[in-house]
Amino acid sequence: MPQYVAFLRAINVTGRFIKMVTLAEHVRTLGHANVSTYINSGNVLFQSRQLATARLASVMEDALEPLLGFRAEVFVRTVPQLQAIAAKALALRSRIGPEGDINVAFLQREQTTDDEAAIAPLRNDLDDFVCDGTELYWICQSLQSQSRFSNAVLERKLRTRATFRRGSMLQGLLVSLSAA
Repeated sequence: MPQYVAFLRAINVTGRFIKMVTLAEHVRTLGHANVSTYINSGNVLFQSRQLATARLASVMEDALEPLLGFRAEVFVRTVPQLQAIAAKALALRSRIGPEGDINVAFLQREQTTDDEAAIAPLRNDLDDFVCDGTELYWICQSLQSQSRFSNAVLERKLRTRATFRRGSMLQGLLVSLSAA
């Protein structure tokens, strides 16, 4: 059975808390197997017979809303997709100094040339971006707290929801997957 990772938006931030054991149990009730979570920020690893990641995300969003009390967008990727995303994030690290970081924005749709044009004015000495399909890589040259860029800025520019994960967290997640 194929393995997937679901990244949930707005989990365990801004007063929206859920225990990961509760989240994992709820995902099991959707018929998924070998469900586990990774760190406390809404990362769910699971296996499913369903092959369409968009369908998996949609069903999970609908099913989680009553449990959470709010709609949390879900971004599902296959393990091979995640491996490619993490590899690209790792390769981009060569473009930053020790205080910088690479973050990956997961999007629900492919980026367009209009999206890339909307992102272009956000580039500056601190922030650069690489658009790649359903992911946007934020290359931050310093501490993120020194940047004006944020998830909210990205969502306004692209008029869509997104969730961010650090490149280093994605590397750890892959190590966790390979150990399982």
